Amino acid sequence: MGPGGGVTGVSWNLDREFRSFGVITESFTYASARRGKPERPWPRSRPGRAVALTRQMLWFFIVGTARAKEFLAERPDAVAICHNNVMAGDIYVNHGLVVAAMQARGGAWWRMARNPTHLFTYVRDFVRYRSGVHRAVVVLSQTEERTLVRTYGKVAPEIVVIPNGVDLERFHPPTPAERESARAFFKLDEESRVALFIGHEFGRKGLEYAIDALVEATTVLLMVAGGRENTVAEAREHALRVGVAPRVLFAGTRGHTPLLMHAADMFVLPNAYEANALVILEAPASGRPVLATRTGYAPEVISDGVNGYLVERDAHELAVRMEELAATDPGSWSLGSRASVEHLAWRAIAQRYLVLVDELRQRRSDQ
Repeated sequence: MGPGGGVTGVSWNLDREFRSFGVITESFTYASARRGKPERPWPRSRPGRAVALTRQMLWFFIVGTARAKEFLAERPDAVAICHNNVMAGDIYVNHGLVVAAMQARGGAWWRMARNPTHLFTYVRDFVRYRSGVHRAVVVLSQTEERTLVRTYGKVAPEIVVIPNGVDLERFHPPTPAERESARAFFKLDEESRVALFIGHEFGRKGLEYAIDALVEATTVLLMVAGGRENTVAEAREHALRVGVAPRVLFAGTRGHTPLLMHAADMFVLPNAYEANALVILEAPASGRPVLATRTGYAPEVISDGVNGYLVERDAHELAVRMEELAATDPGSWSLGSRASVEHLAWRAIAQRYLVLVDELRQRRSDQ
């Protein structure tokens, strides 16, 4: 748990808001389950890392579940929210379905067979959703609720839709000074129209479509944050192959997300699948219009012409919208984009979780 993106950021933000309401919270993590025992050195080779990750997941699933149950047995009045690998807790938060991610890209079962962690996750979650391990499952969008039922059939626990939230203080439209500083940091001139892409899984998140769009979107520069050494190298080669390499800037990891947002004029994410990408909320909160595909939470938060556009996973359509946004004053999107996500502050989202917690506690007392 910690500030930032992904599941770690979601759990950290919820924990922070629960505490602000005066709720007593405790956490049980992988480190807790290891009880101070040091981790083995992480292998350098890709096959070695895959084996190590599988071993880690299996250990946390088996040993972690047993120790999590011991932890909860000592706290019989607690209501537990599970974000991770263990099979315990009253509420499980579904941060994404691996099968749906594979199906969105095609060749799902072949992709699953190549990666033992995917097969393990599918079997684990089949048990999770079809049994009474949890009392409720939180999904992050209405789309994800339908995907969950389509993937696993009858889901035993109650399904509740609660989206992710956004830190409205950390992510805000930049002042002129903040924008100037961000542009200077990335060595961008004020005339450049910058489309920002953030993500580590370039294939699933559609970076190739954003790069290909630059062939037609000739006035746009693409700034890419995230990726791993091998995937960045492959993306560089792709940009060179289609002739747009001078207009693709690889900015490294996504540790300075607000700075990236302040430097950009628009945000692009041609996802194949996503339960609820935090950046889909962080960009509008920063006053930046979003170009995103109709997956996950995007159709529920992106309104055409207000805070961006929903697009197909198609380089031509993406290019047309990128050029359209590049031709407008970046500041003209700021108010509409910001207003579209202000109701999704983490405090409001935490309140929705606490309503569910109270309902489960009441049902427990009524039994």
